[in-house]
Amino acid sequence: MNFLSRVVVNACAIWAASWILPGVAIEGNRLVEEQTGTIPATIISYLVVGLIFGLANAFIKPILSLISAPVTCLTLGLFSIIINAVMLALTSWLSGFTPFRFTIDSFFFSAILAAVIVSVVSALLGWLVPEKDTERL
Repeated sequence: MNFLSRVVVNACAIWAASWILPGVAIEGNRLVEEQTGTIPATIISYLVVGLIFGLANAFIKPILSLISAPVTCLTLGLFSIIINAVMLALTSWLSGFTPFRFTIDSFFFSAILAAVIVSVVSALLGWLVPEKDTERL
């Protein structure tokens, strides 16, 4: 899956989590909303947060997974939910530096359940998005 489709899948997964859970929300930028309208501004907000989440997963999650590999093995993989929740919390913190704010109310309820929802939706949408062929005809 190429990078742009991965960002769209992340944005859709975060949208699903924010739609289901009351403690997860995205606040858009008023200037973007005035210039483009409500719906395009919302889409842009989710795409920016999906981009931040994708970059955090690409660069920080492998290091965190390597460090926590013994604990993940001891818990039979359940600790990976905590790692995904930490990635969402990191995305929330990093989005504070952008005009688009991604907020999570609490770690133990909102972030962990959002991590489960984002993982399931990303897996389902990942199956639907076709893989890019490496061969050119």
